[in-house]
Amino acid sequence: MITRQAKEIAYCFLHQKKQVYVHSNMDWQKDDIEMAVAEFVEHIDQQLYNFLANDKEDFLKNHQHFLEDINSALEILAN
Repeated sequence: MITRQAKEIAYCFLHQKKQVYVHSNMDWQKDDIEMAVAEFVEHIDQQLYNFLANDKEDFLKNHQHFLEDINSALEILAN
């Protein structure tokens, strides 16, 4: 069972990182955020990660679709 607390922690973390990411003009800062998020999802509840990823193998871990993934995760967690 995914706890409410786990969802809230994930939402707060991802929301904060997204806000900095979308307003940053520095590639190194965006890279750091992507790495921090990838490390974060390695340590969250596996059931929560699977729920957010919806079978997407590299969810929140791939530069090519990072912003799409974080938006998707936040939308799911907000509901």
